[in-house]
Amino acid sequence: MNFSLLMSIYYKEKVKYFNRAMESIWDEQTVKPDEIVLVQDGKLTDELYYAIDEWKNKLVGILKIIPLKENLGLGDALNIGMEHCSYELIARMDTDDISLPNRFEKQLNVFKNGNIDICSSWISEFNGDENENLGYRRLPEMHEEIIKYAKIRSPINHPAVMYKKSFVLKAGGYKRMIYFEDYYLWVRMILNKSRFYNLQEVLVKMRAGQGQIERRSGLNYAKNEFILLNEFRKNGFFNSSFEYLRNIIKIPIRFLPKMVIRIIYYFIRKL
Repeated sequence: MNFSLLMSIYYKEKVKYFNRAMESIWDEQTVKPDEIVLVQDGKLTDELYYAIDEWKNKLVGILKIIPLKENLGLGDALNIGMEHCSYELIARMDTDDISLPNRFEKQLNVFKNGNIDICSSWISEFNGDENENLGYRRLPEMHEEIIKYAKIRSPINHPAVMYKKSFVLKAGGYKRMIYFEDYYLWVRMILNKSRFYNLQEVLVKMRAGQGQIERRSGLNYAKNEFILLNEFRKNGFFNSSFEYLRNIIKIPIRFLPKMVIRIIYYFIRKL
């Protein structure tokens, strides 16, 4: 089965992280992408341009560069990138994460053998050393369990996802929902009857750290989380007031000291 790999990069990315990500999705994979679509989300640094040119020379006919004049943000950049993907199956990858060598092979087998429209996996998190695991984000396996899980938190690990392009477009693609573009998309795909599956093993190592905690705390994050939850209630994803309130009561956690949030987050990942 042919598939595209879709990524977006912006000026804050580190060259060594980008190169490591590219090695993991090309040099080390048992099954390689038929094309790699890389969206340059605004102007980049000279170092990043140089690294991208090196990979473009190595992957002639494989690496497709989509330059954007201005930084639009991840959701809009991915929508534009999807327009340039040649195949129905699209794998996602962040330019600072690491895919395990059999990631694509295992996900393609899911699509070959089942009536599935979107497939992800567990992820492990690391900070400096990719071999030092900080914790896991485990997700339920089967479609019905995934829908229940989505009532509480995002049911798909975005950096490890592979999906059918037509089903993402049917749900409206990525829409502006600050911090939650992926979660918002998964729920709209659920409402549009897409079939979900999560492989019960780690296929991607995700780079975590202090910045992740910073993004998930404070007034701005809480405000946008509130907007998301109200959208879920409006579009009928929450079937009762209980489902809505169960999520609303989590919002005050965003105002706790960052050290406390870090401890909570670490405990959840270790469970």
